[in-house]
Amino acid sequence: MYYNNIIETIGNTPLVKLNKVVEGVPGTILAKVETFNPGHSIKDRMALKMVEDAEKDGRLKPGGTIIECTSGNTGMGIALAAAVKGYKCIFTTTDKQSKEKADILKAIGAEVIVCPTDVAADDPRSYYKTAERLNQEVENSFWCNQYDNLSNRQAHYLSTGPEIWEQTEGKITHFVVGVGTGGTISGTAKYLKEQNPDIKVWGIDTYGSALKKYHETGELDESEIYPYVTEGIGEDIIPANIDFSVIDHFEKVTDKDGAVMARRLAHEEGLLMGYSAGSAVAGLIQMKDNLKEDDLVVIIFHDHGSRYVGKLYNDDWMRENNFI
Repeated sequence: MYYNNIIETIGNTPLVKLNKVVEGVPGTILAKVETFNPGHSIKDRMALKMVEDAEKDGRLKPGGTIIECTSGNTGMGIALAAAVKGYKCIFTTTDKQSKEKADILKAIGAEVIVCPTDVAADDPRSYYKTAERLNQEVENSFWCNQYDNLSNRQAHYLSTGPEIWEQTEGKITHFVVGVGTGGTISGTAKYLKEQNPDIKVWGIDTYGSALKKYHETGELDESEIYPYVTEGIGEDIIPANIDFSVIDHFEKVTDKDGAVMARRLAHEEGLLMGYSAGSAVAGLIQMKDNLKEDDLVVIIFHDHGSRYVGKLYNDDWMRENNFI
């Protein structure tokens, strides 16, 4: 048996039991290890769906250029699809993201434009607004806009949710995932709650992000928003992809706790993961008093630690941030 191209290998990632890092946490804790996707992150799923849906309805035409604002992983998924299907890519990212992410995107043929992190989302220099402007300027281009493109969450409703349900034989009681665009948590949770409404869905947020407060009050509180080091989760906007009705609770995790836990996953479990995986496990541990021994928890591990070797897995960087 063989695959016709690399994008056919997306999905069907394994569940792996966590042991040492969750000692003392009730229940069985399973990680859905999304680094087995060809682009080494869960974003391959929604990237392909956004591209294929745009092809179907004519927003993306042959020979076109795909534009996206990305912290790196969505860009990687899009770049893989573009390489196979014959499109050009231009990605905007922020100067907070690791250098490895930008270099990897360039390696797959994308043009990468680095924008400042410390500006408001509606500032013309932000990576959102830069992508929007490029979409207007570049002929025959399509802007994916993963934040508001509902193909994002639909991808997880169609793939991630059913996979988890099948792999746990319907025994899952809790679903834990870091939240950025909201596509993963919303699409997966919608599917899982349709199978069993009692499944608890916990979103992991970070300090400096507006999501937790918005979920609890419906208010986008500017005072909640400030720069943070954690990559891949948290938002200073409210993406259309987030369906707050399927999320039971948001738990905030500090930059330090997420970073330290990511390193523990590597040292103690042999799982070299990204920042959001560390944050998700740290958040689960903060919530452990809400778990029982017969619970079955699934945590999403979004991406691979190779994208953070200059940061998380660099002792000098960890010291500079007072994390070790």
